[in-house]
Amino acid sequence: MASTNSWTLELESKVAASRKFRACVMDWHNLAPKLAPHIFDSAHHAEGDGGIGSVRHYNCNSAMPFNVMKKKVEFLDVDKCECKYTIECDGTETATFNVKVKPTANGGSVAKVECTYKGVEGKDKMLKAKDSVAEMFNTAEAYLIANPDAYN
Repeated sequence: MASTNSWTLELESKVAASRKFRACVMDWHNLAPKLAPHIFDSAHHAEGDGGIGSVRHYNCNSAMPFNVMKKKVEFLDVDKCECKYTIECDGTETATFNVKVKPTANGGSVAKVECTYKGVEGKDKMLKAKDSVAEMFNTAEAYLIANPDAYN
């Protein structure tokens, strides 16, 4: 039986929780190729309306430890800025991500991302993915600060 591994990431931001959540979670398939072309070659909304059960496909380049990523929304609460999704990489490896973006007293937010995956063979890939998730949130923050009317 494969062992279960996990990592947690907490990122503070100057951007409000609702804006950060919409950019990083709800609309990342549109922003990714524009803001992170060094990670994502392309992305598209494959199935569903963006809610539970929706699937998005990402074509990654050498910055990611896999070529193709399929993201399926398992839980979504836009008002609370929370979601859970599973990611299938190259059709074989899977991971579950829980994302919560909470407001802070100064008008910013804190994003907490928890990733759980099975097996040790994917450990290096999932740890590299952790760095990519951090970069994704930081890239989105820079975009949102530079575009204060986006996702209001």
